[in-house]
Amino acid sequence: MTAYRRNFAEGGCFFFTVNLAERRLALLTDHVELLRAAFRETHRRHPFTIDAIVVLPDHLHTVWTLPEGDADFAMRWQLIKSTFSRGLARNERISQSRLAKGERGIWQRRYWEHTIRDDVDFARHVDYVHINPVKHGLVNRVRDWAPSSFHRHVKLGNYPVDWAGDQSDDGRDYGERG
Repeated sequence: MTAYRRNFAEGGCFFFTVNLAERRLALLTDHVELLRAAFRETHRRHPFTIDAIVVLPDHLHTVWTLPEGDADFAMRWQLIKSTFSRGLARNERISQSRLAKGERGIWQRRYWEHTIRDDVDFARHVDYVHINPVKHGLVNRVRDWAPSSFHRHVKLGNYPVDWAGDQSDDGRDYGERG
């Protein structure tokens, strides 16, 4: 088994990608209010700052900053995932290994985490979060994807409303599989 290493930097800033177990489902956008409630409940109990977030049908990307002296993003993800899962009907496929451990089959067990190194790294990851619906062909313009912090960033003056323009028929390959 691969030994996963996490960088638990107290008060750190992190980029995450979190996926559904079955990538063909659209549970996150179909139940976005339930997901928002899971984030709110976790934030209420264990504060953190969501610097950027985008919710796609089968995965999400987000940038968080944890409070000074706190490095426990893993516990927050566990709470978000379990709170969301409890709100869904129990009709997903569950592998034998998950069944033996009493786990649901909603989320992939692992997630991608990257520690933000500096302001340039932060800006690149926030941009990546916001461009993601365009990369996946869900919309042609970033502003057309509702479950995204892009709209908050526009109101704050961090982006113009037409940031990244209209990508319809641009022929670009963003390097991700569909």
